[in-house]
Amino acid sequence: MIISRKIEEIPRPENGTCVTIGNFDGVHKGHQKLICSTCQKAKANGLQSVVVTFDPHPLRVLVNSKTPPFITLTSQKLELIAQHGPDIILALNFTREIAALSPDEFIKRFLIDPLNMKEMVVGYDYAMGKGRSGNYAVLAELGKKYGYGVERLDPVIIEDAVVSSSRIRDLVQEGNVWDVRPLLGRFYQVRGEVVHGMNRGGRLLGFPTANIKLEDELFPQKGVYAIRVEVDGKVLPGVANIGKNPTFGNEALSVEAHILDFSHDIYGKQIRVHFIQRIRAERKFSGLDELKERIKIDIQLARSILSYPESQVRPGLHLSESGTGACQ
Repeated sequence: MIISRKIEEIPRPENGTCVTIGNFDGVHKGHQKLICSTCQKAKANGLQSVVVTFDPHPLRVLVNSKTPPFITLTSQKLELIAQHGPDIILALNFTREIAALSPDEFIKRFLIDPLNMKEMVVGYDYAMGKGRSGNYAVLAELGKKYGYGVERLDPVIIEDAVVSSSRIRDLVQEGNVWDVRPLLGRFYQVRGEVVHGMNRGGRLLGFPTANIKLEDELFPQKGVYAIRVEVDGKVLPGVANIGKNPTFGNEALSVEAHILDFSHDIYGKQIRVHFIQRIRAERKFSGLDELKERIKIDIQLARSILSYPESQVRPGLHLSESGTGACQ
């Protein structure tokens, strides 16, 4: 597998390629269908499979107003795409120059000349090029000019609605992390380094927490969640608080994870927090005693939630047990 951010680094495939292209924020079930269909079509036709995406996201370049938080950072997006087995992943540096290209110019410059594209697989609503003028009809017409075929896939429907990045984003921000699982094929996760916090969890409350230096953009609604924590290749049960700790008068958003039945020093380590289910909203308590008693209840509820087989997470693959993993 080749993963590159520069098209010049990719040797031109002599036998040709089958390409899919998109932003793939979240690498959700709809994206997975695109990637897997591309890999299968490439294999059937003796071609190499290629996934083309962009970094930064085009909205960050083209929209002056504040963009919504993205589901996956580029590094995680590339990792998730790679799990589905394409031969080549290209993360193009998106610029205003690229945005100004016509569909014809983009296809020739990035897909025909360097990648020798013979087949293209696109989503039901995909459009490329200046002003998003390169819809399916335009791409098919250009296919006649450059000698490639185009397949357009239908949307993936789950629970009577199209799987989309915006739908997933809304669910996460509402705290409905359990409902995100079938759309992503995995639980929503954030990642980061464990850093020193105020040390209230262990010192004052008796429940030590891992404070995470936040890297991601999208976070579930403030509150308490049953979680699974991935550290050193192991997946451990836990409970997390997302919020500002109103009992202590904090102002900054924090994610603090208490790993159940765990006492190892993990300061400085990179961890992943998989959000399984929301337990309750954030609230202000009258004092430490009331907070301690509520934490005990939260832990009991987390243990109950995490006892269900559907809550399992496999280390390394970052997919729930019900996820598809690599293309079948």
